[in-house]
Formats: sequence, C-alpha cells, structure tokens
Amino acid sequence: MISSPIKEKLFKVAILGRPNVGKSTLFNRLLGKHRAITDPTPGVTRDAVESECTIDDSRFLLVDTGGFNLETGEMQKCISDRSVRIASEAGLILLVVDVNSLSGEDYTFIEQIRKFEEKLILVINKVDSRKQEDSVWNFFELGFNRLLGVSAEHNRNIRQLKKLILDAARQAAPYIEEAEKDYIRLSILGKPNTGKSTLLNLLLNEEKALVSEKPGTTRDTIEGRLIYKEIPFQVIDTAGIRRKGKITDAVEYYSVNRAIRSINESDIVFLLIEAREGLSEQDKKIASLVGKKGRGIIFVLNKWDLLIPVPNQLNAIKDRIHFLFPVMDFVPVLPLSALTGEGIRRLLDTSIKLWKQLHYRVDTSHLNQALKDWVRHYSLPVRGRNVKIHYATQVGINPVEFIFFVNHLKAFPLIYKRYLKNRIQQDLGFGNIHIHLKFKED
Repeated sequence: MISSPIKEKLFKVAILGRPNVGKSTLFNRLLGKHRAITDPTPGVTRDAVESECTIDDSRFLLVDTGGFNLETGEMQKCISDRSVRIASEAGLILLVVDVNSLSGEDYTFIEQIRKFEEKLILVINKVDSRKQEDSVWNFFELGFNRLLGVSAEHNRNIRQLKKLILDAARQAAPYIEEAEKDYIRLSILGKPNTGKSTLLNLLLNEEKALVSEKPGTTRDTIEGRLIYKEIPFQVIDTAGIRRKGKITDAVEYYSVNRAIRSINESDIVFLLIEAREGLSEQDKKIASLVGKKGRGIIFVLNKWDLLIPVPNQLNAIKDRIHFLFPVMDFVPVLPLSALTGEGIRRLLDTSIKLWKQLHYRVDTSHLNQALKDWVRHYSLPVRGRNVKIHYATQVGINPVEFIFFVNHLKAFPLIYKRYLKNRIQQDLGFGNIHIHLKFKED
C-alpha cells in the first residue's frame, strides 16, 4: 500500500432507502447546498456521496447512498450491498420512505436493517401539505420508536430533523473531530471509461467508487482523503466528460457540469487519457479549461499495462502529445496502470512537485533582476513607439499570477508576452504549471 486513507472521525449520518424517495434532496437540504444530483429518474445516485455537514456548530459526515432495490443486475446488487454495509458503519441512519406509498422494496430493506433500529430514524418524506401529515401516523406500524414526517423539497420539519440528529450524536460514544489540514486537492477528470474510479479506489485503498466497464457509471463527484509521505491529499473522482453533442439526458448533463466545476475546487487535475487511444480533441478541451483556471495538470496515460511494449514508447507518445498540443508542452506526461498500481508513486511525487510550484512566490527584486537579463538577451521590438517595461511583481499563488507595468499597453507586442511567460516558467521555478500574466499601463 503506497498511501494510507484518512479514516473519517466525524460522526457519520447515512441516508438510506429505495430509489426515488428523495434521499439526495434531503442530503442537499441538510447540507444547505446542491451537492448531490437530484432527478425524477429512479437510481440516479449510484456511489455513496459524502460531505461534511455543520448543524449548530457541530460537524458531521453526511452520506447519501444509492437506492436499494430488488433488481438482480450486478451493478444494482453492488449498490444495495453497499447501502447495507454503510448502515453498519454509520452512527445514525436516516431511513427515508415516501409518505404516499410503501413498496415491497421498502419492506425488504427495512427487514435487512432492522437490526440497526437503535441508531435509526424513520424519515417519512414528501409530506408536502398538512393533509399528508395525517398519513404519517400509519408508519408507526413499522415498529420504529423514532420517526418524523418531512418535506425535503419544501423544507418542512427539517429543523426538527436536525435536532434529532444532534441528540443522537450527543448520546453516541464520544468522537474526535478531524483537525483542519492543508490538503493537496486532486481531481480526476477525463472521458468516460478511462479508469477514473479505478484510480480513486487505488489511491484510497478501498472500493470507494463503483467500477464498471459500462461508460457513465460515475455520476456524482466522489471524495476521499489519504496520506502519502506524511502529506495529506484530498481526491475527487468525477463523471466522464463527453462532447456536448453526445450528452443524451439531464442526469449526464448535471454530472458533467459537476465534474467541470470540480476544477475550481482542485489544486491539481489528473487528466486520464487512454494510453492506447492517445490525446483526443475532448482531452484538449478539458486541459484548456484547467489552464484557464490556473490549476496544475498531469496527463496520465492510464491502462499502460495494455500496450505492447516497444523501444522508446513513452518518449514517442510524449512527442506526439506535444506536437498535437504545443501550448501544453510543459505538462508532465506519466504512464500509469490504475489496475495494477504501476506508476502511482511517480504520479503522487509529481503532484507534490506541482503543488510546490503552485505555491512558490518569487521575490520582487529577484524577478526584476531576471527581467533585466531577459530584456538584455532579447530586446523589445520597436514598432513606432519605444515600448518599455517599468517593473514586474508576482501578485498571486495557486493560481500563479504576475503583473507587468509598461509604458504603452496597446503597443506591447503579443510575441514578447509569450517570451516573458516562457522565461518565467523556465528560469524561476514554474516549469510544469500554468502561469497567468497581466499587463498594466503605468
């Protein structure tokens, strides 16, 4: 095992139930933000989605689970089995049912988790009106001591549910809250079926994400934490990103947009590329999005173990990627087998290297001395005006940003801006990351 997963020490509250009873809506309501994908289509949530939740200054780990049902398919069985396992691990279970109906799946699931009754609250959801509140009494026949009718969509009785959660936490055994850590935040992006979930599971050393050969298995973003070389990492697995024209339904649309938004929450993006297929136009679009945000990026050639070895194979693939995408010729290109673990240490070591570059700050005097040398080596072109750079300073880290103060902004040549960017990357310690340059007239 190359890394150690950080086991959550927060009190865990798990939301369980069959599909389409409103688990994800309740999850988002308790969090106070739209974290899990909600859609009328049953079975949208597949993986367990975790997020820290704060209620009256108390921190919890809230878990949304895939819906339990009686289908016999391999994926559905995996989702259902995972729900039962999460129930056993949780400090509190919110078993969600629909006030309008109880199905055979409800009764079957209830019997499977009845053994956890002491830590279970029956949440009767979709109680959207006072008239429906009368129906809540019918659910006492299920034999649970604690139950509450709510409307997650309309925020009815959510305050009461939060109080029940707080009371349950206080009655449970003492738990230790995690100290805040400065994590290196990673996101795993790429086209569908490139091995993103397999990589997440490898990094966390557990079956955190469902893995299937069927593209589009991952829908929500899935998070986990690990320690490598005493450095804490937070990693996010995302849905596969396809071209807009190939997105066929609303669920996939929200999944893809959530994946793209994860760039903002990251320091470094692992862009997974099928080693056998090479860099695609879609990969280039994803990489460009990362570049605009100023995040670190690594091109990860996954499924490297499936290639037939030939001499200088890696160098040939690197050269081709740089030929097809010259504006990203500074980005590390690394081989990996997420299935076997080959290459994972180098991937994490490179992540640490990029993180240090993202947080490196150049002293202003050192920067301006280097600037004098660059101008001496390559003079500013004269185009009707004598263009000069007065001075420069670094104004940001992660993303890294510099400002150059010049005498004539409109006359400043684009080619010289590119020259300055290259010099900063090559001479000042930013050789593998995006940097942003701004120019102001002074």
